[in-house]
Amino acid sequence: MMATSRIVICACVDIGTNTTRVLVAEVTDGRLVEVLQQRAFTRIGVLPVIPAEKIAEVARVVAQQVALARASGAERVRVVATAAIRAAVNRDEFLAGMSAEVEILDGAEEARLAFLGATETLGGELRGAVAVVDVGGGSTEVAIGTTRDGVDWSSSFLVGSGVLAQRHLVSDPPSLAELRAARDHAMDVLATRAFPAADCAVAVGGSAASLRTVVGDALDPRSLKQALNILCAGPCEEVAARYSLDAERVRLLPAGILILDACAQRLRQPLQIGRGGLREGLLLDMARSL
Repeated sequence: MMATSRIVICACVDIGTNTTRVLVAEVTDGRLVEVLQQRAFTRIGVLPVIPAEKIAEVARVVAQQVALARASGAERVRVVATAAIRAAVNRDEFLAGMSAEVEILDGAEEARLAFLGATETLGGELRGAVAVVDVGGGSTEVAIGTTRDGVDWSSSFLVGSGVLAQRHLVSDPPSLAELRAARDHAMDVLATRAFPAADCAVAVGGSAASLRTVVGDALDPRSLKQALNILCAGPCEEVAARYSLDAERVRLLPAGILILDACAQRLRQPLQIGRGGLREGLLLDMARSL
C-alpha cells in the first residue's frame, strides 16, 4: 500500500501490438479512480521490421495521448511498449521516432505489472495462489503468486490474438478448419512450460475485457465456447454492431478466446475477467514511487 493518502494523478501510454492506449487515474491508498481512457487501433503487428509510416502513425497517437494525459493533470506520464516492439529488429528506429521517452517492457516486467493491476483492483476477492493471464496482441503473459507476496512464477509466451489471427484466421467469419489450426497453435505454444498450481485465475487484457460484453464476467469452458460461437456466427461488422464492439476487436477476439481457453486448460481453472491489468499496475507502481 502507498505510505501516504495524498491523491496523485498518474498516466500511462501503452503501445501494444494491436492498440495504443492511454489511461489517466487518480491514485490514493492503492485505489484507482479513472479520469480518462482512450484507445487507438494502431495495429503494429509482430513484424521483423516496423514500416516507417507505421512508426510515424504511432508517434502521432502517442503525442496526442501524452498531451491528453498532461491536460488531465497527470503529474507523471509513463510510456511503455510491449511484444511488437520487443520483437522488432528496428526497435531503436522506432524509439527514436517517438516524441516521448518510451520504455520497452520485458516479458517478466509485463507479467509483474499485469499481476499487480489485476490483484490490487480485485482486492479481497482473491484467495491462495492466483494466476493472472494477460492475452495481448503479440504475446501472452502468465503470472502466478499471492496478493501478499506478489509474483512467484511468470512466463511470456510468443502467442497473442493479433499474431494468431494474422496467421490462421483469414476468413470472415473464420472457418472451422482455421479455428482448429489456431487452437492447436495456441495449445502447442502454451505446452512449452509447466504451469504451477493455482487456486484461482484472472484474465486481463483487451480480449478478456471485450468478452464481458458478450458472456459476462466468468470464462469457463461453456462460456468460452458460447463466445466463440457468437463471434463466428457472421461477418465481423455485423457481430460488432450487435454487441457494440469495434469491428477490429471482433476480428481478433476468436483468437483471443482460443488463447484464453488454452490457458484455462493448462491452469485447470476457470477464468474470472479482471477489473485491471497492465496499465492499472503501471499507475499503481508509479504512484508508489512519487
